[in-house]
This record gives sequence, structure tokens and C-alpha cells, in this order.
Amino acid sequence: MKLQYFSRLSRPLLMTAGLLTLLSCGTTYELPDTGGVHSDAAARLYAEARQSPPPKTLSPTAAQARFARVEPRIMRAGRETCLQLQTGVNCNVDIAIDREMKERNAYFTYQDGQPIIRISLPLIQDTGSDDEVAFVLAHEYGHLIGRHVEKQQQQVLAGALIGGALAGIVGDSSDAIGLGMGVGASAGGIVYSQSYELESDTLGTRIAYAAGYDPVEGARFFARSEAARGASGGYSIWGTHPPDRRRVATVLATKAQIEGQVGLKTAN
Repeated sequence: MKLQYFSRLSRPLLMTAGLLTLLSCGTTYELPDTGGVHSDAAARLYAEARQSPPPKTLSPTAAQARFARVEPRIMRAGRETCLQLQTGVNCNVDIAIDREMKERNAYFTYQDGQPIIRISLPLIQDTGSDDEVAFVLAHEYGHLIGRHVEKQQQQVLAGALIGGALAGIVGDSSDAIGLGMGVGASAGGIVYSQSYELESDTLGTRIAYAAGYDPVEGARFFARSEAARGASGGYSIWGTHPPDRRRVATVLATKAQIEGQVGLKTAN
């Protein structure tokens, strides 16, 4: 009887152990050390950004002109970085303004297999410099190089399967397994906002710098105190890219690596 009980438990547990390996998939590149001087400087910059008044809102014409200046340089630097790292992904990204998006946000995704970066006009209108638009676009390019869309899909699937396997240990009820899969899927999606955003900041810093922009000035945009949701109820960039002192410290540390001629290292 005891042996039969162990056999019943062992299959789901072994399956769960294997799936946990997939779920724990981390960053592709090593994140910089953000302690010490970088942490202190980040705290000061973060506080300054939160206390500073918002920049004057640009007119639609001025915002489009800013995008037109920045986009070619980021696209060129992003593509060169992507090719140099031999990522194996399609490095030719279509970068454009999403004219239907009312919230101040930007995103990276695939459209019919083509990698795209989109930024809303309201976001560009609220930027205080070309550096800020450059960093936002470069950050989104980092999601491509880090393969974050693919990894997140794998993690969501693994989380769902883990939840189903754990529920199967408790009982064979399809309702229990379905509930477990739902919980697991939610857990799998959390990773994107924790480690992958920092990896995109690391890669975005290098892309923005290579394009001739100041990534530290650009990162001030993310440090502002803004609502997570806009007036129409959709998420703003502060809702999908939460402000965090560690993000600012990551940019500072990465810029110091660039100036010290320290290249990217593959994560262990």
C-alpha cells in the first residue's frame, strides 16, 4: 500500500520538478552589480525625477518630429547590437507610432512573425528630451534581444502545467486541475516584470549609448511618479514598466561598464 502511494505521487512530482526547471528560465545576459555607488546615485536621481515638475507637453507636430529624429538612430544601433550578439532572432524591427493607443505607453511584440516596437503619441508628447524617447525605444528593443516574448510564453505554459500537476496530486478532479493550471499560469507571467525588465534596461542602455544618447537622462522618464492607469482605464507605461530605484541603478551600472569597456556577459 505504501509503495502504491509513492508511485502515485512520484509521477506528478517528477513532472513538476522538470517543469520547474523550465519555469526558472532566467535572463540571457548577466545583470550588472547595482550596489554601492550606483545604488546611492540612483537614489538621488530617482528622488530628483520624482520631485521635478513634469515637462511641457509637446504638440503632436513636435512629438512626431522628435520621433523622426530618434527612431532611425535607435533602429540602426539596435540592429547592430542584435547582430553582434548573434541572437538568432530577426533583428530587423519595425518601429513606429501606434496612433490608436491613447495611453502613454510603448511595447514590443510580434505581428505576423515580424518583430515590432510601438510607442504612443501621447507618450512622446510627455517626454522631456530626445534621450527619453531613445531610452524607451531602446528598452523595447532589449525585449527582442532577450527573447522575452518567447520565454514568457514558455513560462506561462510551464506554470500552467505545474499547476495542473500539483492539483493532480491532490485529486483527479478536472476542476481542481483546471484551477491549478490557472494559478500556475499567473505565476509564470510575473517573471517578466521582475528580471526581464532589468535585462531590457541593461540592453537598452547599451543601444541608446551606441546611438549617441545619454541613457541616464533617458531613464529619468521611468523614474517619474505617474499613475499606473490612464484616464481611459488602460495601463500607462508606469503600469506595465513599474518605476524602481534598482532600474535606475542598473542603467548607471551599465553605463559605467560601457565607459570601462566591459562587454555583456552571458548569464550562468
